[in-house]
Amino acid sequence: MDKRDKSQLYGLLAEFGDAEEIVVAAGKAREAGYTRLDAFTPFPVHGLPEAIGFRDVLVPWLIFIGGVCGALAGFGLQYWINAVDYPMDVGGRPFVTWPSFIPVTFECTVLFAAFAAVIGMLMLNGLPRPHHPLFNSDRFGRASQDRFFLCIEARDPRFDGAATRRFLEELGALSVEEVPA
Repeated sequence: MDKRDKSQLYGLLAEFGDAEEIVVAAGKAREAGYTRLDAFTPFPVHGLPEAIGFRDVLVPWLIFIGGVCGALAGFGLQYWINAVDYPMDVGGRPFVTWPSFIPVTFECTVLFAAFAAVIGMLMLNGLPRPHHPLFNSDRFGRASQDRFFLCIEARDPRFDGAATRRFLEELGALSVEEVPA
């Protein structure tokens, strides 16, 4: 391995032959203290998100906040129109009758929650991202066909080029390659 500066290296990419191997390798990498790692597989692998330490706690909160904002916006808009901006006295009925506001409030809740889900997911995933450093790897194209890849990023605090390469090879990787930034 040549002595590259960490800023010139995105990370090390290890290739594995089957799903069980990558789950075990990812778990051992987390146990070894690596925190900046990601896995790429041709299909969803049970147990892999937990093995790499993936936690999805922010998107549900974004959806909840979006739904609450939608409910408040839908109800508030109807209240403003019927009670403040353009009140109409129809047969002596009250200006604000909340049961009639429920359908629009519900629809605005669903609409805002859906927008929050899509926009939040795209932002948290860093999308759109037309190019990723892993696309420079010739072997990485097989990640969508029949291979399983584990990438440990160079910005990981525990990353050391030679030691990390040895560690990945000891885990049984078919190949380990450097990925330039």
